[in-house]
Amino acid sequence: QVQLVESGGGLVQAGGSLRLSCAASGRTFSRYAMGWFRQAPGKEREFVAAINWSGGSTYYADSVKGRVTISRDNAKNTVYLQMNSLKPEDTAVYYCAADRRGGVVLTPSGYDYWGQGTQVTVSL
Repeated sequence: QVQLVESGGGLVQAGGSLRLSCAASGRTFSRYAMGWFRQAPGKEREFVAAINWSGGSTYYADSVKGRVTISRDNAKNTVYLQMNSLKPEDTAVYYCAADRRGGVVLTPSGYDYWGQGTQVTVSL
Protein backbone atom coordinates (compact mmCIF):
# COMPACT_ATOMS: atom_id res chain seq x y z
CA GLN A 1 0.00 0.00 0.00
CA VAL A 2 1.24 3.48 -0.90
CA GLN A 3 -0.07 6.69 0.57
CA LEU A 4 0.33 9.91 -1.38
CA VAL A 5 0.10 13.41 0.05
CA GLU A 6 0.10 16.45 -2.21
CA SER A 7 1.12 19.94 -1.16
CA GLY A 8 2.06 23.26 -2.69
CA GLY A 9 -1.23 24.35 -4.13
CA GLY A 10 -2.65 27.80 -3.62
CA LEU A 11 -3.82 31.01 -5.20
CA VAL A 12 -1.57 32.64 -7.78
CA GLN A 13 -1.97 35.34 -10.38
CA ALA A 14 -1.89 34.53 -14.06
CA GLY A 15 1.69 34.28 -15.24
CA GLY A 16 2.90 33.10 -11.86
CA SER A 17 4.45 29.83 -10.78
CA LEU A 18 3.78 27.05 -8.31
CA ARG A 19 5.61 23.89 -7.40
CA LEU A 20 3.48 20.99 -6.29
CA SER A 21 4.95 18.16 -4.26
CA CYS A 22 3.69 14.66 -3.70
CA ALA A 23 5.21 12.72 -0.83
CA ALA A 24 4.83 8.96 -0.89
CA SER A 25 5.03 6.46 1.90
CA GLY A 26 6.58 3.03 1.51
CA ARG A 27 9.91 1.57 0.51
CA THR A 28 9.01 0.79 -3.10
CA PHE A 29 8.46 4.34 -4.36
CA SER A 30 11.42 4.10 -6.71
CA ARG A 31 9.70 1.29 -8.62
CA TYR A 32 6.54 3.25 -9.33
CA ALA A 33 5.67 5.46 -12.24
CA MET A 34 4.08 8.68 -11.06
CA GLY A 35 1.56 10.96 -12.65
CA TRP A 36 -0.19 14.25 -12.10
CA PHE A 37 -3.80 14.77 -13.06
CA ARG A 38 -6.21 17.63 -12.54
CA GLN A 39 -9.93 18.07 -12.28
CA ALA A 40 -11.82 21.31 -12.66
CA PRO A 41 -15.42 21.71 -11.43
CA GLY A 42 -17.84 19.97 -13.74
CA LYS A 43 -15.09 18.39 -15.81
CA GLU A 44 -13.49 14.99 -16.00
CA ARG A 45 -10.12 14.28 -14.48
CA GLU A 46 -7.45 14.93 -17.08
CA PHE A 47 -3.85 13.94 -17.51
CA VAL A 48 -1.18 16.58 -16.89
CA ALA A 49 2.20 14.85 -16.71
CA ALA A 50 3.84 11.51 -15.96
CA ILE A 51 7.28 10.19 -15.16
CA ASN A 52 8.57 6.64 -15.19
CA TRP A 53 10.21 4.88 -12.26
CA SER A 54 13.73 6.14 -12.97
CA GLY A 55 12.84 9.66 -14.07
CA GLY A 56 14.31 8.97 -17.47
CA SER A 57 11.03 9.21 -19.32
CA THR A 58 8.43 11.94 -19.04
CA TYR A 59 5.28 12.88 -20.89
CA TYR A 60 3.11 15.97 -20.86
CA ALA A 61 -0.35 16.95 -21.96
CA ASP A 62 -0.33 19.34 -24.90
CA SER A 63 -2.14 21.93 -22.78
CA VAL A 64 0.79 22.25 -20.37
CA LYS A 65 3.78 21.33 -22.52
CA GLY A 66 6.53 23.90 -22.23
CA ARG A 67 5.08 25.34 -19.01
CA VAL A 68 5.24 22.35 -16.69
CA THR A 69 8.04 20.06 -15.58
CA ILE A 70 7.61 16.80 -13.70
CA SER A 71 10.53 15.42 -11.72
CA ARG A 72 11.17 12.99 -8.92
CA ASP A 73 13.60 12.43 -6.08
CA ASN A 74 13.55 8.76 -5.22
CA ALA A 75 15.75 9.32 -2.18
CA LYS A 76 13.03 11.57 -0.76
CA ASN A 77 10.07 9.53 -2.03
CA THR A 78 8.75 12.69 -3.66
CA VAL A 79 7.54 13.72 -7.08
CA TYR A 80 7.26 17.36 -8.12
CA LEU A 81 5.30 19.38 -10.62
CA GLN A 82 6.82 22.75 -11.44
CA MET A 83 4.23 24.94 -13.12
CA ASN A 84 5.17 28.22 -14.78
CA SER A 85 3.25 30.81 -16.79
CA LEU A 86 0.05 29.72 -15.13
CA LYS A 87 -3.26 30.52 -16.77
CA PRO A 88 -6.78 30.78 -15.32
CA GLU A 89 -7.66 27.59 -17.19
CA ASP A 90 -5.09 25.74 -15.08
CA THR A 91 -7.39 26.19 -12.09
CA ALA A 92 -8.28 22.74 -10.75
CA VAL A 93 -7.65 20.24 -8.01
CA TYR A 94 -4.35 18.55 -8.79
CA TYR A 95 -3.85 14.91 -7.90
CA CYS A 96 -0.77 12.74 -7.92
CA ALA A 97 -0.99 9.04 -8.63
CA ALA A 98 1.27 6.00 -8.52
CA ASP A 99 1.45 3.03 -10.87
CA ARG A 100 3.14 -0.18 -9.73
CA ARG A 101 4.20 -1.16 -13.24
CA GLY A 102 6.75 1.63 -13.50
CA GLY A 103 6.19 2.88 -17.05
CA VAL A 104 4.60 6.13 -18.16
CA VAL A 105 0.80 5.92 -18.02
CA LEU A 106 -1.50 8.55 -19.44
CA THR A 107 -4.94 7.46 -18.24
CA PRO A 108 -6.38 7.58 -14.72
CA SER A 109 -7.41 3.94 -14.88
CA GLY A 110 -3.77 2.93 -15.18
CA TYR A 111 -2.88 4.11 -11.70
CA ASP A 112 -3.15 2.12 -8.50
CA TYR A 113 -2.93 4.80 -5.82
CA TRP A 114 -4.14 8.39 -5.55
CA GLY A 115 -3.61 11.32 -3.27
CA GLN A 116 -6.35 13.54 -1.92
CA GLY A 117 -5.50 16.46 -4.16
CA THR A 118 -4.37 20.04 -3.75
CA GLN A 119 -6.25 23.08 -5.04
CA VAL A 120 -4.61 25.37 -7.56
CA THR A 121 -6.41 28.61 -8.35
CA VAL A 122 -5.10 31.02 -10.96
CA SER A 123 -6.62 34.49 -10.99
CA LEU A 124 -6.56 37.12 -13.70
